Amino acid sequence: MKKDGRTIDHKTLEFIRKMAVERVQQGERPAEVIESYGMNRTVIYKWLKVVAQPGVGFEALDSKNGAGRPKKLTAAQEAQVFRWINGKSPIQHGYDSGLWTRQIVKDLVQEHFGITLCLPSIGTLLARLGLIPRNPLDAAHQRTPEAIAQWEQEKYPAIVKRARAENGEIFFCDEAKFDAGPTPNRSGNHSVEGTITRHQNTYADSAMNFQGAFWFATYQGPLSGELFLTLLKKMMYRRRRPLHLVLDADPIHKRAIIKRYLESNRRGLTLHFLPEKNEPAGEEILAGQSKPARPKASLLLT
Repeated sequence: MKKDGRTIDHKTLEFIRKMAVERVQQGERPAEVIESYGMNRTVIYKWLKVVAQPGVGFEALDSKNGAGRPKKLTAAQEAQVFRWINGKSPIQHGYDSGLWTRQIVKDLVQEHFGITLCLPSIGTLLARLGLIPRNPLDAAHQRTPEAIAQWEQEKYPAIVKRARAENGEIFFCDEAKFDAGPTPNRSGNHSVEGTITRHQNTYADSAMNFQGAFWFATYQGPLSGELFLTLLKKMMYRRRRPLHLVLDADPIHKRAIIKRYLESNRRGLTLHFLPEKNEPAGEEILAGQSKPARPKASLLLT
């Protein structure tokens, strides 16, 4: 099988060209020389023809920089783009959306550098900087395909219909933990030996909708029913439109203290739980079963 010169790096290919021509000039047959390198026999005649031109010589066989458009942004400007995005939100740059998009990055580049890039170029830039969407590698073992399908086909469309009828909003909520402690190396030891550092865990509860609106609050220590109630009150502070909050079915989210708050509040908060493992997909439980549920203060276990 013949080798494709395009798969060989420039410096190696330059060495082969010069070595092959030199061997032919010393008396070897061109076909045998090029065959020893495993390349197509026609290329060596092109090299010999170029070198034979008056006033050219072996310099004609030097590797040249490949063709292509030069990058519009300098290395320093690309580093600045990374700093804009890494660990930050578009809201911090004056945008209403909490989600990064290529259009937002394009606008920032235009505003700060006066350089216009197309959206595919922005996507290439972000990939080069390692700022790409991350997908979960594994599915949760609690997944129940039948319950998920019913939730997607029946439950969620009903939530959307109800939210529209009430002029409400739908947000998706979850908690996350951030470990600010030292990072161990592969051997399991910390990079700074002889020191003992406590892990400083910070927790965050956040909610987001499909339009990019974002809310979050941080707290210390594991989540409890009382703490979750405090977070809900913060989320509802000064909120005027009804809120439909979709979240996982953690038992903390279903504590009696949460149910009592939903039964008594008048702010239009409704919690919708994602399906659990071994939970009947069609089961629906209203908060405060001992008395009629109030439409704007119900807890739906769906």
